[in-house]
Amino acid sequence: MEPAQRDINNIAQANLASTLLVDKPKGWTSFDVVNKIRWALKNKWQIKKIKVGHAGTLDPMATGLLIICTGKMTKTIDQLQGLDKTYEGTMLLGATTPSYDAETEIDGEFPTDHISEQDVREAAQSFVGDGMQQPPMYSAIQKDGVRLYKLARQGKTIDRPLRKISIGEFTITGLEMPEVAFRVSCSKGTYIRSLAFDMGKKLKSGGYLTSLCRTRIGGHSLDDAYQLDDLIESIATLNVQ
Repeated sequence: MEPAQRDINNIAQANLASTLLVDKPKGWTSFDVVNKIRWALKNKWQIKKIKVGHAGTLDPMATGLLIICTGKMTKTIDQLQGLDKTYEGTMLLGATTPSYDAETEIDGEFPTDHISEQDVREAAQSFVGDGMQQPPMYSAIQKDGVRLYKLARQGKTIDRPLRKISIGEFTITGLEMPEVAFRVSCSKGTYIRSLAFDMGKKLKSGGYLTSLCRTRIGGHSLDDAYQLDDLIESIATLNVQ
């Protein structure tokens, strides 16, 4: 039995408690996915409440592996969030945006003629290991009970304390200037958007994230994940005793 099918069967056999792997679609928030699955479960079992949560937010622009926990398995969310993660994506050098990704308009342009392929690869390697990173203003981090992205949308910028992160791998997988394709394995709390921004600064230019896909969380792989529509259909057609 495929891992994804085994996980969906566990819902029916374990009092709605399961860990589900989902390939988050582009344009959806992580909470959109949670709400969609919660609705499908409530509708299938005709119940008013069920615990559903996710183990690690993906930005709306990003795709890839999202771990959904239901019922009693929501107690494992903190443990799952602490696992290392792997991402594949692209960044564009020579420009910056307020959100450090393509969700906002370019606010600065910089030269790239001085950047060689070797420069890019050496810059990437300089980030491998333990380090400190400043989260972007466009993030869900709270300041006095207010999400930073809400302040950012008002044109406000506040100090964000540096956070300790660890990067196990930062490999350049493709380079066609000014676009850079990469793979990163990193610790909990690492912002790949900030990494793209910092990469631009390292190269005495600018940089922002243009695409991102999470391919691994700990031992869980995107290869074993459901497409969201397929998962919802599987829930609807479960044979419940």
